[in-house]
Amino acid sequence: MAAPLPGIRIAAKGLARRHGRNPGADHGGLRGFGIGARRCATASVALCWLHVDIQPLRPLRGGPASALPSPPDAAAEVARLARGRGALLDVDEAFPEAELIALAETGLLRAPLPLALGGADLGRGGEGAAALAEVLTRIGAGSLPLGRLYEGHVNALGLILAYGNPAQQARAAEDTRAGRLFGVWNTDDRADPLRIEEGTEGPVLRGRKVLASGAGWVERPLVTTATPEGPQMLVPALARGERADLSGWRAQGMRASATGAVALDGLPAGPAERIGAPGDYHREPLFSGGAWRFLAVQTGGAAELFDLLCRHLRELGRDGDPHQRARVGEAAVALETARLWVGQAARRLADGEMEPEATVAYVNLARRAVEQAALDILALAQRSVGLAAFIRPHPLERVARDLATYLRQPAPDRALDLAAAHLLGREGWPW
Repeated sequence: MAAPLPGIRIAAKGLARRHGRNPGADHGGLRGFGIGARRCATASVALCWLHVDIQPLRPLRGGPASALPSPPDAAAEVARLARGRGALLDVDEAFPEAELIALAETGLLRAPLPLALGGADLGRGGEGAAALAEVLTRIGAGSLPLGRLYEGHVNALGLILAYGNPAQQARAAEDTRAGRLFGVWNTDDRADPLRIEEGTEGPVLRGRKVLASGAGWVERPLVTTATPEGPQMLVPALARGERADLSGWRAQGMRASATGAVALDGLPAGPAERIGAPGDYHREPLFSGGAWRFLAVQTGGAAELFDLLCRHLRELGRDGDPHQRARVGEAAVALETARLWVGQAARRLADGEMEPEATVAYVNLARRAVEQAALDILALAQRSVGLAAFIRPHPLERVARDLATYLRQPAPDRALDLAAAHLLGREGWPW
């Protein structure tokens, strides 16, 4: 298990008290991480997990970006932390709190900001996009739930930088320096969709968002409300632990993503909270083209499966079996295919040299390529490892569940159809 990140002091307390449980003996599995922890004395492991308090030894907002590790190196450190705690957080309503603090401490929360706002230009321009692809892939390999949360943070900041005014951008920079997590919550509760109403002191929000990852932890969500001109983006200010209901998220995977419903009733919805104009959220190529980021996270999960497969075969002495080698070779081809598509999709969106329709079509093809590659690796790994791949606590079992769940992104068939329509509408290969 990885050693603690530099500059972080870690202590643990039993979250079992929240569930009315009594803590029991030491949990030796966390000692290598520098955590003194206690295991719940009850048989209910799912309802008894550990809350980790991480107290930074330096202020979150201290130090210039140049003094921090490079984003890819920081991502590798955070991924090691997340990988070591993956099994611990594989319970309903969990959240990677320690990893969030590590993202802040290593500068990754503010890295997507421009240099002028204290960031590292992560994701900006060709080099920044390549670095962001590497960061997302590495974090996804360490933890797909954490990768999903960080990708949402990057997405929200990107939208604020693209469509927000200077005051809103400066406020977002201050929030990231304070360690606040951003996210994008777009899915409405059909029975209570988010809307803007006139309150006694000005416009306010009414309604709920569902499938909101980081619910109860994201303090600066970018949300959308329907208007006749298109969705209006807003960034309300939330406090941790409020307004969230995680009881409806009982998925087989991605359990540590803290996905749930959030009631936003009564929050201000004035000009200070509104980002851009109605319809900006759906403006292309950023809306569809930005899908390459979650593809990078998925590729990281597929890479982790590949590594777990190879490690399993070596440890069991089956790495000389020709049938196993054939499956490893096929998985390697699939993984490199995913990496190449992600890299090209990131570059094409960042350089802006193609027409928006062509960029969107390319990213839509990348969606199909990465999904198929990940499904192939998943099937090959499970076939090679056999029954053990479906039995806890084998790490491949958990990563496979997380990846299978995270691959279920909206409208994959429509994305492929639109890409094919673009190709059929012109002569020759457009890229």
